[in-house]
Amino acid sequence: MKIVFATHNQHKLEEVRAILQRELPAQANLDVCGLSEIGCTEEIPETGNTLTENALQKASYVYERYGCSCFADDTGLEIDALNGQPGVYSARYAGEPQNPEKNREKVLFNMRNTENRNACFRTVIAFIHEGKTHYFDGRVDGEITSEEAGKQGFGYDPIFKPKGYNETFAQLPSEVKNAISHRALAMQKFIDFLKELL
Repeated sequence: MKIVFATHNQHKLEEVRAILQRELPAQANLDVCGLSEIGCTEEIPETGNTLTENALQKASYVYERYGCSCFADDTGLEIDALNGQPGVYSARYAGEPQNPEKNREKVLFNMRNTENRNACFRTVIAFIHEGKTHYFDGRVDGEITSEEAGKQGFGYDPIFKPKGYNETFAQLPSEVKNAISHRALAMQKFIDFLKELL
């Protein structure tokens, strides 16, 4: 079975493939490809006001134009002291074009005098298969560090320390992050659904 993950982000694609490979039986025969592998080079619009709306928008775009079963995710970093920002605007928090380094700099600058560092990462996955849409979500709580640490991961990983750990997502080995992250939790629900489907 071939399904498309509606992303141009190679890091995310590799992370998701690793999770699926680890969790699904070898005989599942599932082929997950990214947008470039189906010839989709355009940037898919993300104009929703919620993570769910954006995930659905991306999955629908691919399903309607390419006719493939498709899943898309949208992830937001929600920071208590910033009233839930950057939230749905996480990828473009510092403006266009997307720039992860500037996004992190803006968060750290906006929190420079803030004692409350509580934050959470949320992921929503929308999966369209045979005309039906299914949703899966995941959340991990933690805190924003006062400076960047670690070289692994991507996005906000160097400034997010998950609850119960002394290292940021960017310091943790990828296999640990892939087991506890917001995306991993949403993916686990998705995988349980795929096990029934395959």
